[in-house]
Amino acid sequence: MDIKKLMTLHPEVAEMAEYKEVFWINPDSGKEKEIPFGMNDIDDAQARLARFAPYLAKAFPETAKAGGIIESELAEIAGMKTYLEKNHGKFGGRLFIKLDSNLPVSGSIKARGGIYEVLKFAETVATEKGMLTWEDDYSILLEDRFKELFSQYSVAVGSTGNLGLSIGIISAKLGFKVTVHMSADARQWKKDLLRSKGVTVIEYPEDYQVAVAQGRKEAAGDPMCHFVDDEGSSDLFLGYSVAAKRIVSQFEANNITVDENHPLFVYIPCGVGGAPGGVAFGLKEIFGENVHVFFAEPTHAPCMTLGLATGLGEKIACSDIGVDGITAADGLAVGRASYLVSDIMETLLDGCYTIDDEKLYPFLTALADIEDIFIEPSSCASFTGPSLVAAAADYLAAKGLADKMDDATHILWATGGSMVPEEEMKSYYERGK
Repeated sequence: MDIKKLMTLHPEVAEMAEYKEVFWINPDSGKEKEIPFGMNDIDDAQARLARFAPYLAKAFPETAKAGGIIESELAEIAGMKTYLEKNHGKFGGRLFIKLDSNLPVSGSIKARGGIYEVLKFAETVATEKGMLTWEDDYSILLEDRFKELFSQYSVAVGSTGNLGLSIGIISAKLGFKVTVHMSADARQWKKDLLRSKGVTVIEYPEDYQVAVAQGRKEAAGDPMCHFVDDEGSSDLFLGYSVAAKRIVSQFEANNITVDENHPLFVYIPCGVGGAPGGVAFGLKEIFGENVHVFFAEPTHAPCMTLGLATGLGEKIACSDIGVDGITAADGLAVGRASYLVSDIMETLLDGCYTIDDEKLYPFLTALADIEDIFIEPSSCASFTGPSLVAAAADYLAAKGLADKMDDATHILWATGGSMVPEEEMKSYYERGK
């Protein structure tokens, strides 16, 4: 791989190599391309989650009020909008935050895809054994006979933290043996929490890539083990995509119109790409060209920006351009993008941008002070997005959006935070001060 040549062809790669913030617009956004999934796949995933709702309502009482549906609030943050416009540039319209940081069970966006994949595996095992049919009340899965069945199987995953939490918590609850392979940047409290739930945690001094590779290798030798492949799982991807269908009723409740004259802009922090990719795919299926999705990454781990900007996808890693992958945004500390997602995002994603770690903490503190909302540092990666997009005159002109920004809706997707221990959150907050 001729890195010098790449940098000449794509000047943003040279900037990324120097840890500079970049804002990249996807020149292929909106082009025709065959995608391996469609609306029927999202509907199928949504129906499966509905079948499991009676089980979830009993297994996790915090979901009972919502009838066993794991969903988060969409909140308008007008005060934060004033703050962002004052400090980073005007962008017009209304600003909301999607609080996946508060999702029940595991407190992050991974409670969508991660839990969904394990539930699907459990359903497959139980139906193949003739112990469950789709017509059953799935709360029977709490019975000992199912725990006995599932204890013969194991689940494995490699993670920087939040995916490990969601996989570990739901797998252990169902009765599976579960192993989470954690990379060096995973927070200690996440490892401690998993161990308290009976999860086997294996720690690696290396990065995320190594943890995933080891998890995959271990699972490959065991026919009774289900490996959750964060780099290429279609089940994870489709579990995340259901969020887009559910947000429609929240738009109605907040008087949000999405059409040609009322564009929707969504900004999502991105690690390997599974969660933001699934959400972006779902939103595009529902809102088509009226939704514009951007991924946000730390300057120290811009794997998706790098892969898409060069057209190399997962074939290029941050280490290839000398970027270290060490970031305070632990959930985003990924050096190489998902092969499944980078391929799908080639024509769906509007763009990517990177943010310096030092900006994450002031955003975290401002959100806490202004809106009384506490999220983890990696969730704050998206906050410069609206101002960057509004300042991109060529992009707005090309998309016919220049005169529509006052009628736009902007959504910052908060990906995690509610399970962060109080002391830890306090130290983030103080650092932002």
